Amino acid sequence: MSLSIDLVDALKRALRAQGMTYRDLAQRLDLSEAAVKRMFSLRAMTLARLEAICEVLGLGLQELSGDAGRGRPPLVQLDEAQEQALVDTPPLMLAMFLTLNRWRQEDVLARFSFTVAEWTGLMVKLDRLGIIELLPENRARILTARNFRWRQDGPMERYFRAVLLEDFFADPFSGERDTLLLLSGSLGADSLVQLKSRLEELAREFDSLLARDAGLPVEERTGVSLVLAQKPWMLRVFEPYLRRG
Repeated sequence: MSLSIDLVDALKRALRAQGMTYRDLAQRLDLSEAAVKRMFSLRAMTLARLEAICEVLGLGLQELSGDAGRGRPPLVQLDEAQEQALVDTPPLMLAMFLTLNRWRQEDVLARFSFTVAEWTGLMVKLDRLGIIELLPENRARILTARNFRWRQDGPMERYFRAVLLEDFFADPFSGERDTLLLLSGSLGADSLVQLKSRLEELAREFDSLLARDAGLPVEERTGVSLVLAQKPWMLRVFEPYLRRG
């Protein structure tokens, strides 16, 4: 299968956006680095191989095709003003999450209390912010990478710490699909680096699953949030017992 130059360029941009080299991709695909380089150089790969690469990158074929048509890389991070606009307007934040998760207008109006005019207004604002490109009939071309990351200590991260974190942990994690693991211990420097790498790998797997299930009907998908965190840390309740001086 010979791919177009635009499609291969879109794949290369996606690799660069995620800081992934041909060697990294080769390891994930269980191929040699030379084989991957040749595949990109000749633009020759099967549909199954293309889908495998998209899965590694956490991309859907539709997203990749859209990026190829745009001719520019997707946003891997929003700027300060974009994040602040979402934090300041919760309905706009909801509209962004629904749109990024491929909700159609009819699904939104069936599940939420927006009118067509209100939903249109939110989509227009997302377009003006540069998060989507608004298409006819309130369809959207997503301008962000699926696995874009929030800014460190940016408006959204601060909002999460101040507001959403308490909400996230308010109810017990007792459902069949819930998981909460509270683990503590002391690790060496090498083990901390290894654990961080595994958390990043899990985040990439989460992105791949999002891409795989993006085409499912809304009623067959469940909104889910995953919090992955690691840092050297001591509970504040222990601090009064520290020896001073």
